[in-house]
Amino acid sequence: MEFFPPRGDEEERILWRAVRELEPLDPAFVSVTYGAGGSSRDRTIRTTGRIAQETTLTPMAHLTAVDHSVAELRNVIGWYAACGVHNVLAVRGDPPGDPNGEWIRHPEGLTYAEELVRLIRELGDFCVGVAAFPHGHPRSPDLETDVEFLVRKIRAGAGFAIAQLFLDPEHFLRLRDRMAARGCDVPLLPGVMPITTPRVLAKFGELAGVPVPPEVTNRLMPLADDPAGFRAAGVDLITGLCARLIDEGVPALHFYTLNRSKATRQVVANLGL
Repeated sequence: MEFFPPRGDEEERILWRAVRELEPLDPAFVSVTYGAGGSSRDRTIRTTGRIAQETTLTPMAHLTAVDHSVAELRNVIGWYAACGVHNVLAVRGDPPGDPNGEWIRHPEGLTYAEELVRLIRELGDFCVGVAAFPHGHPRSPDLETDVEFLVRKIRAGAGFAIAQLFLDPEHFLRLRDRMAARGCDVPLLPGVMPITTPRVLAKFGELAGVPVPPEVTNRLMPLADDPAGFRAAGVDLITGLCARLIDEGVPALHFYTLNRSKATRQVVANLGL
């Protein structure tokens, strides 16, 4: 289960309420997303450490290469280790500002996520995960090139991959096939997010980087003025997606919680997990 760093005291209270409500489900791990600069980064580090020290949950730290020197990355990795955090998601990250802008390498930093994977593995006994893109990364020219970069990250030392959001399971399953065709058999976890409001549906398209499938829009948007009906239909849709993935043998489900617990708990209960 994934959370994002709170931006203030009230958001921090909301986050910790969700953490405590989801803790009884005993997820394999939880994580907090990582902003490259400022208070977002600092809150991520602090919150991840607090999860390690104050809950029964296993935290996975996020770490982004962008806008960091190697020395700064070493310092963050060392801090995580000192807090008892031994699982890290290594991502390159987007350039500051425009997410589609040109990549600007820190003069003393790293260029690729695979370099960050190697650095983390060199600095301790860490389990490292990487990001995967069922629709292809926005900067990849095609799906075959994209999976080659994914395989390179795994061969650099990553033990698993977490997929970006999708609503059509075929995109995820074909990515898994492309990995298998290259002899890459590490766990690939599907990223799923319960859709509870029209705003979350719009956010889904933004985060996934692709348009929402018409069949999903046609199913949910007629209920836009019926909050309870929209929520029920959205949770049911994601429950069906997860059930299909389980039938296809996925090893786990990775929930993007948006710092709330109810919808995730509903999907887990619907699946009988």
